[in-house]
Amino acid sequence: MDIQVFATNPLLNSAAADLIASLLQAKPTAVLGLATGGTPVGIYAELVKRHQKQQLSFNEATSFNLDEYVGLPESHEQSYHAYMQQHLFNHIDLPARNINIPNGNAASIEQECLRYDELLDEIQQIDLQILGIGHNGHIGFNEPSTNLTGGTHIVELKEETRLANARYFNHLDDVPTHAITMGLGGIMKAKCLLLVVRGAEKASIIHEALTGPITTQIPASLLQTHPNLIVMLDPEAGVKF
Repeated sequence: MDIQVFATNPLLNSAAADLIASLLQAKPTAVLGLATGGTPVGIYAELVKRHQKQQLSFNEATSFNLDEYVGLPESHEQSYHAYMQQHLFNHIDLPARNINIPNGNAASIEQECLRYDELLDEIQQIDLQILGIGHNGHIGFNEPSTNLTGGTHIVELKEETRLANARYFNHLDDVPTHAITMGLGGIMKAKCLLLVVRGAEKASIIHEALTGPITTQIPASLLQTHPNLIVMLDPEAGVKF
């Protein structure tokens, strides 16, 4: 485990972008695991900047997103399809055919989960998976539970998760109640995990996840067992390290 605490968020963004750029330069066909939410926005902006300066190409890469809300139209501004287009895909040369995001509007969500796992099996291993952490220790939408699921699955979102995401919607009632998420098995298969955490409100949970017992009640604690985990923290999130 490599824990890095940065003095500023721009320095964190640059370091994370350096890691991704180095991977793509060494392996242009790399498979990137992508996350959404507020955490990776600055990293994506830095990658876009480098692409626009013709310093970085995604033309041969493939991407897999961690999750998507169930029942939210892809055109909805808070869908993760829309998020990825806005913050990254519209501004780089990653071919649309190489972009993979779960379909939260599939006729059968169960079949969609199986389809997504089949795609993950075909590529065998994500080269670098970006992760954030929820206030309750979830990763992707793998919520605290007595049992965790290895494969892609549908999950009912905890109330605290919906409350945390409500800032992106007009009302709490507008926040979807379910999501499709990559399971812990898929996440842990990645060659490298990049866990990025920002903000004082995450300081306690990230410290507990990385230094406390490994427990399904804090799904992110399982990351302690990964052989190549890189953790990047801003000064507020990293105050306990």
